[in-house]
Amino acid sequence: MSVWLALLFGIVQGATEFLPVSSSGHLVLLNKIFGISEDFLGFSILLHIATLFAVFIVLWKPIWNLLKHPFSKKALMLYLSTLLTLVVVFAFKEFFESSFGGELLPVCFMLTALLLILTEYFAKKRGSPFGFKNSVWVGLAQGIAVLPGLSRSGTTICAAVLSGANKEESAEFSFILSIPVILGSMLFEILEASNAGTPLFDVGVAPAIISFFSAFIVGLLSVKFMLKVVKKAKFLPFAIYLVLLSFICLIFI
Repeated sequence: MSVWLALLFGIVQGATEFLPVSSSGHLVLLNKIFGISEDFLGFSILLHIATLFAVFIVLWKPIWNLLKHPFSKKALMLYLSTLLTLVVVFAFKEFFESSFGGELLPVCFMLTALLLILTEYFAKKRGSPFGFKNSVWVGLAQGIAVLPGLSRSGTTICAAVLSGANKEESAEFSFILSIPVILGSMLFEILEASNAGTPLFDVGVAPAIISFFSAFIVGLLSVKFMLKVVKKAKFLPFAIYLVLLSFICLIFI
């Protein structure tokens, strides 16, 4: 992988991990467009680690508070959402794995766009404090959002807001919820690669460093930006972008 291509992947991962446009969908699409031949697993893990650092830095106060109070209501809601996500993922594991060929990208991008439009329309009220009912919907939504093209952040925030939760709390909960899910998926992928004897990393040192820092820096900016966007519930520009992207997918997939 070239340095410039690694920079592009890092920027795309950093932005799309937190903006409601699906990072996995964009990475699959870029793979299709550029015909990446290297083993992509280790590179994907590296990009996710970079964006995890961004979450830790921007939301360090609520994260630290959760670590100090592991049995608080918020912590229990995070456990519940994570558990429900795991149930959905393992129940439909084979279907999810087959979806990474990219055939469903146009449909999933379009579904994310429709979900964002619905949320902007119904999110005019302030909403209630985030509760266990919302965490159930968020956990189930996050499980379904394993499908590339369905935005994890967009789907979970929309699920929370549409189920009546406060917009700001929904965004913060969604971003913090990404931590155990990304860590868990990384561990699972590493173990599967180890058992199968698959090489984990094959992109070179320079591309790895550049992609990591670009994903981290852009991730910092996109988390802060998305927290402001959710307060105003202005999702229409993202929806329009996803509709256009779904048509682009029809060309390359």
